Amino acid sequence: MLKVGDRLPAGTLKEYIEVEGNGCSIGPNDFDVAKSVAGKNIAIFALPGAFTPTCSAKHVPGFVEKAGELKAAGIDEIWCISVNDAFVMGAWGRDQKVAGKVRMMADGSATFTTAVGLTLDRTAAGMGIRSQRYSMLVVDGVVKTLNVEAPGKFEVSDAATLLAQARQHLR
Repeated sequence: MLKVGDRLPAGTLKEYIEVEGNGCSIGPNDFDVAKSVAGKNIAIFALPGAFTPTCSAKHVPGFVEKAGELKAAGIDEIWCISVNDAFVMGAWGRDQKVAGKVRMMADGSATFTTAVGLTLDRTAAGMGIRSQRYSMLVVDGVVKTLNVEAPGKFEVSDAATLLAQARQHLR
């Protein structure tokens, strides 16, 4: 499993782009993780699935609500990662009103989630392999904090916890 001090693994995440520009076409676009985090402070949170209860009612809304404070604390971008396809992540982002606040990054085949060692087997519930719920502060590709939830919990991966950590590490 990924730990504090590790560099994020190489990989690609997809994001559904609503407006064409900056070399991105409308629809799913690939983003190289290493290039996307280089020289930036990134708040990443991951969760089991789009449109699921805790994810939709608490996790994403918390980061949307705290986006301004996170950016004021030195965060360049906020990423939500889930093992869903880019179309679902795009629709969920529209539903959650994340535009300009949170990037909805799709890990459709759980490749990135597997590489960081944070998979969650929800096959018995009909969801297949998903991501554990976690958050992390990444500075220039290196993990500075990592908050992994116990199964079924939502206590340490919330926006307020990551905001406090950003304020401490990005002074």
